[in-house]
Amino acid sequence: MRKFILLFFVLIGFNAFSQEEQYSIIVKDIETQLPIENATVVILKTKQILTSNKEGKVSFMLTGGSNVQVSEKNYENLTVRWTSLNGDQKFIVYLKSNNTKLDEIVLSKQAPQKVLQKLVLTSSKRLADSYRLKVYVREFFMLDNKYSYFNDGLVNFQFSGSPSTTLLVEQNRSYGLLETDISADLRGYDLNNIMKNYNDFKYFDPLLDPKAKKEYDFIIKGHPKNKDYYVMYITPLDKAKDAIDNFEIVYDPEKKLIIEFKIDVTPQNLDKVEEKTGANSKNITKSFINVNYRLDGENYYLLGSNEEIAYDLILKDQVKKIQVRNSFITTNFNKQNFTYKESDVFKEKSLFNKRNKILTNYWDISGFVSTDEEKAIIASLDYKL
Repeated sequence: MRKFILLFFVLIGFNAFSQEEQYSIIVKDIETQLPIENATVVILKTKQILTSNKEGKVSFMLTGGSNVQVSEKNYENLTVRWTSLNGDQKFIVYLKSNNTKLDEIVLSKQAPQKVLQKLVLTSSKRLADSYRLKVYVREFFMLDNKYSYFNDGLVNFQFSGSPSTTLLVEQNRSYGLLETDISADLRGYDLNNIMKNYNDFKYFDPLLDPKAKKEYDFIIKGHPKNKDYYVMYITPLDKAKDAIDNFEIVYDPEKKLIIEFKIDVTPQNLDKVEEKTGANSKNITKSFINVNYRLDGENYYLLGSNEEIAYDLILKDQVKKIQVRNSFITTNFNKQNFTYKESDVFKEKSLFNKRNKILTNYWDISGFVSTDEEKAIIASLDYKL
């Protein structure tokens, strides 16, 4: 009987010890004490990849402890031992700025456009390797300056070296409603198509055209905060007829790989665009894209993206203000192929029409935590339903 009682308490103790617990880490600048957005936090024990939000926060589930690797291209990389973190389940990690002030113009034997062609060729070839990504995707939709729809999901992309990808949806949810006269292309973005654009760098097509020199100015500088990277700045010329986008491309000049790119449209450039008045026309009022890639040893893959577009939709009897904000956040990289049945493959374009499938609170531990403001928006849309 005593042996049975002892075994019972041992099992209880083991279960308590092995139970997963939720932890949070906040990443801050050691000098300014301000939170650092888009820092990459890797839990080395589980290989889970996390990205900090505007509050510098990441959350994750873990059994026991694990060392943590924190990085952001403008700061020195840091590996933190679990024992050095506070005993609480909320930790603060401080990063030191890597400011090297190397933003001088870089002279190159090749024209910047040729450099970009090489970067796209090398980067897209590496991104076409065989691997899988677990990605948290989400989208906020605003209609006439009010949030009206939200969806997110935890999905798996399988890359096999071919142009197409296999997509499986683990979990998803959507809240809110869209009006019937809103066009179908606004009801959730095409997951496979947007991933293909990130891997093929389709956004750079106008820059790779031989005529691009007549539309854009190309300048290469040293990265102001990272001596290992260069930055290519591409801006529309004053005499440009069609170009309105500004490009900023961070890359590794040795490995010829793109690390990050940003595309935005300034109000001054939008003023050059002739306003459309026809029914179902769209007049852009804002456009912003920020895409990051991770180079981890021999592994190179999409780390995350944020896109925001706003425009006025011209209807027969009114104008509707549309704003869409979407994100891709990679939370796990694996070179092993997953097994699946053909019936499991998600063949729709977006999550808009997919029935909610919620098994866990994946949105809290998926790799990207919503801010308090975003949580309030999601809760209000859920309440309306």
